Amino acid sequence: MKRDKPKYKQIVDAAVIVIAENGYHQAQVSRIAKEAGVADGTIYLYFKNKEDILISVFREKMAIFASNVEEILKQDYDTSERLFRLIDNHFRILHEDRHLAVVTQLELRQSNRELRLRINDVLKEYLVLLDTILNDGIERGELNALLDVRLGRQMVFGTIDETITSWVMNDQKYDLMKLSPEVHRLIWKGMKA
Repeated sequence: MKRDKPKYKQIVDAAVIVIAENGYHQAQVSRIAKEAGVADGTIYLYFKNKEDILISVFREKMAIFASNVEEILKQDYDTSERLFRLIDNHFRILHEDRHLAVVTQLELRQSNRELRLRINDVLKEYLVLLDTILNDGIERGELNALLDVRLGRQMVFGTIDETITSWVMNDQKYDLMKLSPEVHRLIWKGMKA
């Protein structure tokens, strides 16, 4: 069966809102359908169950993050600028979609182990792009030649992730975007050649 892309996106976007406002475990498929403006049964034309909806939400939204980083990699930026733009992009997407921030930073972490493993599979594509930035920076001589790329990735992604989680936990009371330059500066100073 061919999926109606606009309706699929409508359901995914509705799921983000319902999960953010009610929590994953309390987010009923009927609420998602209502938010999307579709009949309950329509959901099952696109998704097997609520877990499938959550994975689809993450896959669709991570594709935006990844696509933006792919565009950054196509530009003739130095490694510092690429790293800054990756950080700024990550912050901007979640700053502009606060429901998505709640889902990615809180709700995805409360899922069961099997679901988290499936989420990690989706995240790998994004982390490979981050590895590309780091490896390229080492090759260009802009990052420390002794940098352990795996550890560097964990440091970059972990710092981004924890900064956003803290922002979400503090009810998004401050401007996340103002932190991009400082997060970049701290990470860059620790890794540059």
